[in-house]
Amino acid sequence: MRNASALSRFVAMMIATGVVLGGCGQASYSPAPDSGSSELGSSEVGSSGAGSSEAGSSGAPLTGSGSGAAIGAGGPVAAGSVATTRIGSTIDPAALPSGSTYRNPDNGRNEIIVKDTSNIAVLIGDSQSEPAYGWPRQGLSAAGYKVFFCGRGGTGFVASNGKTGNYIDALKRGDWKLPYGAPPLVVIEGGGNDAARGASDAQIVANAERLIASIQQRYPAARILMVGTLGRGAHYGGGRRSEVDALLGRVADRHGLPFVSAGDWLTRYNLTGSMADRVHLNRQGHAALGAVFGQRLQSMGFDYADPGMLAGLSHYAGRAAGAGLSH
Repeated sequence: MRNASALSRFVAMMIATGVVLGGCGQASYSPAPDSGSSELGSSEVGSSGAGSSEAGSSGAPLTGSGSGAAIGAGGPVAAGSVATTRIGSTIDPAALPSGSTYRNPDNGRNEIIVKDTSNIAVLIGDSQSEPAYGWPRQGLSAAGYKVFFCGRGGTGFVASNGKTGNYIDALKRGDWKLPYGAPPLVVIEGGGNDAARGASDAQIVANAERLIASIQQRYPAARILMVGTLGRGAHYGGGRRSEVDALLGRVADRHGLPFVSAGDWLTRYNLTGSMADRVHLNRQGHAALGAVFGQRLQSMGFDYADPGMLAGLSHYAGRAAGAGLSH
């Protein structure tokens, strides 16, 4: 059951106060321009070689150093692992501890064990999504998801940052790892670094389509949402960023995928004064745009409804109807 009025109050509060919804125990993050920056400031980065955290069965994340603060409801869950990779068809992935790396025999790729993927949103993105307080993460958290981040700042559909490949190459070679299981939602965000580095339309389209095909093959039951490139809008100096945003919208439409255009959000929501630099929001801006994104997710029917909660409500509604309490 959706509660539109509650979310509306939440949106108003977020925009007014800039409250941050990011998970506990996050390292500080200093944004840098999309172009040419590896932007590795977050402790919750999904990477095969970097320290990362994963919500374990005890509720405490595993990190590269073996320690970390507990993640609350809706907190981010990141790709990567500190555990030894388990390989072979004789291994039962259900018996592995949360955070372990498991070689999936169906695709030959290493994946991360997550004990419960029922409300996991896999977020593939760049520096807009990488920090724990990033607006895509905050919006997904507001919609009821735990976020499993796959990506790096400085990357995109075509762009790489020198250590981590572009989205499809990073997935194929294991620069970051997907979760094992069946998460209900995969969100693909980006395009800013491709715009900044002169990637052509043909290059962006080709790699976006490869990524979509790979995700659809890996998670056939998941909903896939594409989120465009954050910008100022074509009529307010958005330039190539607005062009790439529109291009990604056409790719999504061709594949029958829902799309959230962010190409004019900086001006549409009056956030040009909430910038940390020319392309990144400050924390207050992230909080405000996270609230907007959360509301957009709800309006598109992407808010997560806990099956257990819905079952309880249905049971109560049935008893109320039987007792003549319905109205």
